[in-house]
Amino acid sequence: MRAGEPLRIVAVADTDSYVKWAAATVADPRAAGELLVLDTELVVSDGQLDAALAGAGLARDRVSRVRFEELAERMRGADVVLAAARGPLVRLIARTAARLEPAPVIATGLPGISVPPTWLALHFRRQCDLFVLHSHREVREFRRLAAERGIEQRFALAGLPFARRLHGREPAGTDLVFAAQAIVPRERRDRLTMARLLVDAARSEPSRRVVVKLRGRAGEAQTHREDDSYPELLAEIGDVPPNLVVSYAPMEEALASAAGLVTVSSTAAIEAAAAGVPVVAFDEFGVGDDLINTVFLGSGLLAGREGLLPGRQRHPDPEWLTDNYFHEPADDTWLADLASLVERRRAGDLAPRPDGVGLGGRAREAWERRLALGNRDRTAGGRAAYAAGVPVRWALGAVRRARTRLYGSHA
Repeated sequence: MRAGEPLRIVAVADTDSYVKWAAATVADPRAAGELLVLDTELVVSDGQLDAALAGAGLARDRVSRVRFEELAERMRGADVVLAAARGPLVRLIARTAARLEPAPVIATGLPGISVPPTWLALHFRRQCDLFVLHSHREVREFRRLAAERGIEQRFALAGLPFARRLHGREPAGTDLVFAAQAIVPRERRDRLTMARLLVDAARSEPSRRVVVKLRGRAGEAQTHREDDSYPELLAEIGDVPPNLVVSYAPMEEALASAAGLVTVSSTAAIEAAAAGVPVVAFDEFGVGDDLINTVFLGSGLLAGREGLLPGRQRHPDPEWLTDNYFHEPADDTWLADLASLVERRRAGDLAPRPDGVGLGGRAREAWERRLALGNRDRTAGGRAAYAAGVPVRWALGAVRRARTRLYGSHA
């Protein structure tokens, strides 16, 4: 990399939310970015890919689908590899990138709201040189958790690329958009309650649309597995009013016709606020880490079922903004941090981190590859490791569950 040249950043992603984040991140005009959509069991469909790329700013000729067997060669020569994926896949991408000569800097991150931080998010990304987060609060809380767990990691700040700034304009649309999530709320009874409340909201105001915004059609994978989809729940309820509609359009398009947005904890709340669309973070099911909505405490956005009424959505409290996703762009550190790390690696002053294979050797590596790629891992070693590993993993899980019942959750 010569002075003044943009960093060549190759992002690798597979699922809907990570593809959207990765594409918008490497589209930064200060970087020479491209996106590799890795073929895994959960890879985006063509429709999901189109929706994820809408508004990202990344030219389509800088996006390509690749198989794992092609990945190393496609990453070769990159200054930075951005592993934008679920934890097990990040581990595989990072291990593959670290074995290249010369080795790139390996960055990683999460595609949206990451409060509260989790130990597993840190654990799976140990081999990465830089962890990108999206708010001052996220950086502060991840640093605290890393220190508590004894995990060495560097953190950098980068604003959410699809929510870069606040607009002071009034929304032009009339729709109430509900941004659905696969695992929040998780319990079937809560998801059914949510569906019924949306039906009631549509019936109470026939002149406006209530739009259930989804990220995957039946048969399409998402970052998180969804057991009780809203189309299934609405079909179970029956007699759905015609002004309640399901949409798979990009979020940017949904917000263009929205008067307000409601979600439990989706990053769509941040995207909507940035677009000037009033928001409600729905707290009918409570506020807690399991609902990923504690970040909205103090935002002024939390509300119960009254938040579904017309005009009850609101803008974030100004005192909440700077610490939570709406900091000044000048506060961002990620590109400068990456440039510094690239220079250090080229100078031999930044050794690649341990690859984490250790105990178990090639068998463990085969198991982890199968875990990351799912049925797209067609190697004999992957099939053997999977056949042997699943029973062992189930047994270890049963032991942990038994210990928890006997001695409590901290055993």
